[in-house]
Amino acid sequence: MLGFPTSSSSRNYARRRPYPCYAELGMVAAAHPFVVETGLAVLRQGGNAVDASVAAGLAAAVVMPEMCGLGGELFAVLSVGAEPIAVQASGKSARGASLDLMREIGGDHMPYTGAHSIAVPGMVDAYFKLLEHYGTMTFARVTEPAVQLARNGFPLQPLGAEAIATHADLLARDEAAAAIFLANGPTPSAADRLVQTDLAETLEQLGRQGTESFYQGDLAERMIRYLQHAGGCLSVEDFADFRTVIDAPYATTYRDHTVYQTRLPSQGLILLEALNIVENAEVGDLQSADAIHTLVEAKKLSHADRLGHLADPDFHRAPVDQLLSKEWAKERFGLIDSAQAATDVLHGEMHDGDTTYLCVIDGEGRMVSLIQSVSSSFGSGVVAGDTGVLMNNRVGRGFSLVEGHPNIFAPGKKTMHTLNCFLIADGSGRPLLVGGTPGGDGQPQWNLQLIAGMVDGDMDVQETIEQPRWTSWPGTDPSVMDNPFELRVENRLPDEVISALEERGHTVRLQDTWGSGGAAQIIARNPDTGILIGGTDARVEGSVLGF
Repeated sequence: MLGFPTSSSSRNYARRRPYPCYAELGMVAAAHPFVVETGLAVLRQGGNAVDASVAAGLAAAVVMPEMCGLGGELFAVLSVGAEPIAVQASGKSARGASLDLMREIGGDHMPYTGAHSIAVPGMVDAYFKLLEHYGTMTFARVTEPAVQLARNGFPLQPLGAEAIATHADLLARDEAAAAIFLANGPTPSAADRLVQTDLAETLEQLGRQGTESFYQGDLAERMIRYLQHAGGCLSVEDFADFRTVIDAPYATTYRDHTVYQTRLPSQGLILLEALNIVENAEVGDLQSADAIHTLVEAKKLSHADRLGHLADPDFHRAPVDQLLSKEWAKERFGLIDSAQAATDVLHGEMHDGDTTYLCVIDGEGRMVSLIQSVSSSFGSGVVAGDTGVLMNNRVGRGFSLVEGHPNIFAPGKKTMHTLNCFLIADGSGRPLLVGGTPGGDGQPQWNLQLIAGMVDGDMDVQETIEQPRWTSWPGTDPSVMDNPFELRVENRLPDEVISALEERGHTVRLQDTWGSGGAAQIIARNPDTGILIGGTDARVEGSVLGF
């Protein structure tokens, strides 16, 4: 069974977490212990997977502000009925801004932080839509743990304290952000208490008044007043127009399984394209130079197609069907030289014709794969006044200023997104597992390694998360695209594998033993027995728990 261990399950690398977690009535995996505890408590109280995922996500918005928050965005893939669904909750740029203004402020690149870097946040509307359509609890009920964490405060974990210290200069630029996150000074310690009273009030107001308050009511007016005072162009009208999109996910088959992914403007489909490309090869040992080379080159090709062809579908006709076709993948696979790394990868010619992830499975088999983000660490660095809402920098990070680029900035446009997550079903269509990881452009290539590890390498959920991770850099961020390729690998790979990759022309950069980044989480379910198995990334502070 995919994701479960076999009797032959044994690898030649050290593991940090000796065993996966087993349960039957429900399971939650996330990158912070308080997030996992929150989701599990809701499951124990009788909530379903959607209730638990929203509660966990709201808790993450409080205890992981460097990763996500009410001012961020959300994507998800769910199995809660006959067919999987995809949720896209990313916002548009300010209609009052212009391409000329962005060039004037940013020069060759978009303004990366500050008031001009913000997209309309979609996370709040997505939470309400998820509960309305698929949950059993009210927003007021599922947000209670997050309210308590915000009002009473919580002890910072080591990574949270480190994040504040690393980004203290950014947070100091905004008066509201500094008052919250630098209250313990620019270098807080683990166990220092982070209190967010204004955010607690906002969460409670949302529980009383609903999503309308955030997008066209009192909260919207207060947020916009502050953002415009900071020089931004977003308006209440921009907020009022926001709509979460719920649709069928993109999908492809890989070997004997179906993999589902989030839709545009998420770049999740490039994971599916990469899987289609890799399917043309016999992967074998996932830690061999041959396998890594094949997967890295597939990543380069799929990322190039993303850059050349994908953008907000309201502004650009994206050739999704062609990019996901097996014929296209076979053509792209033909460009891979088994003996030489590509150094200049172009998108295929078409003819007409930082973030946090969590997953939940309940005892009835409902599955939620959910990823949410403020884009970069602490997003724009701007907290929207007395609302306590930290705003994203998706506009500043995502858009290009290059004339003719599909993802060029335009007013009222959604930028392409790094956020994506997956759900896998067996050959009969039965949902088997959910998984994903944060990490910007690391996401699709790390997810590629996770899926290949389970399908091709017969690894269980914990093994595939802990296999030595590699990252082909750069990805798709406009600010780094001009850099030459590097292959960044954790130093647990054997010396002979690293040498073989260098002989193929890869510029290899060694990282610490567990230093590649990411925070992968996977939960699988055996549809015949109902038994759950969960794995969590030992590179971060998360956990997986069930009952």
